[in-house]
Amino acid sequence: MKAFARRLMVVAAGLAVLSLSGDARAQQPAPAFKYTDGSPLSLTPWGDPDLQGMWPIMHLFATPLQRNPQYGDRQLLTDEEWQRAQATLDRREQAYQDEQKAGKLNMGHWAESTTRTHASRLTSLISYPANGQMPELTEKGKALVPLFKSDDTRTVFDWVDDFDAWDRCITRGLPSTMLPYNYDNGVQILQAPGYVVIRNEVVHEARVIPLDSRPALSSAITQWMGEGRGHWEGSTLVVETRNFNGRVHMLITGVPGKPRGDWPSSPGMKVTERFTPVSARQIDYQMTVEDPDVLTDKLVISYPMINDPDYTFYEYACHEGNSAVRNFIQASHFERGLNPDGTPKQK
Repeated sequence: MKAFARRLMVVAAGLAVLSLSGDARAQQPAPAFKYTDGSPLSLTPWGDPDLQGMWPIMHLFATPLQRNPQYGDRQLLTDEEWQRAQATLDRREQAYQDEQKAGKLNMGHWAESTTRTHASRLTSLISYPANGQMPELTEKGKALVPLFKSDDTRTVFDWVDDFDAWDRCITRGLPSTMLPYNYDNGVQILQAPGYVVIRNEVVHEARVIPLDSRPALSSAITQWMGEGRGHWEGSTLVVETRNFNGRVHMLITGVPGKPRGDWPSSPGMKVTERFTPVSARQIDYQMTVEDPDVLTDKLVISYPMINDPDYTFYEYACHEGNSAVRNFIQASHFERGLNPDGTPKQK
């Protein structure tokens, strides 16, 4: 009992210290952050810039990851070019609405509705290298390519390792999780004292990012999505993520404008994200990917995030009823004249 009482006293003392430090923080005047138009930036009750809300990225459907070479180093579309990009979104939306009126679900519903969005004016999501193209793979990166398999780039399947992390409903990984796809493009930001949470609709991943300057994890501890640490630079949230396990594609098939083939990653990859609020409706997002083992140069992806308070996450049910991996393997065995278990058939 005495030991238990001592533990209670220690916990109470710790809570008291936390309470005092919280009061001290509350007494400090919050910095006078402003949006680009000069209006005051919204703050949380504890004084951090308030980035909370729904920030879906469907408006990037018509913006390719890699830039069309016809634009050279130009990062923005002309008015005429932007109208063509908007027409792409309008055609997608029309297919969606036609199916709604007909009371059926078909390929028009493979791509989610974009009724509340406008196309981006960017010529590409890649802002560096200046030509908007992916950096070349290193020799080691090229050697890693055969090890990164998926059902999009191969036809022979024998085991779960022949599928990528997303095929297996584990993760899309970074940077792909923060890139547009045909559906489930919801991104939500939540905040609490000392933490920021970034939720993604696909796979329902939630990155819980501490802001308290805690030390980085040991390099021996690796994770599918890495481990993020955040801090504020003025009103910009900066998130640095390391400790990747090197088992997730750097880019997944399905991202508009992704270059063909498998793009590997390594445990040495570092992803730095910057969330800069420019108005109550817009955050300028920038992601820098550095992986010297795989890429000959860094990769920078930039785009605006537009607030949509009416956006709702849909359930992402992937494992439930997912027989794709087994079916791919069995079909591959059949096509090669093998038994369902992969053993040769007796002649």
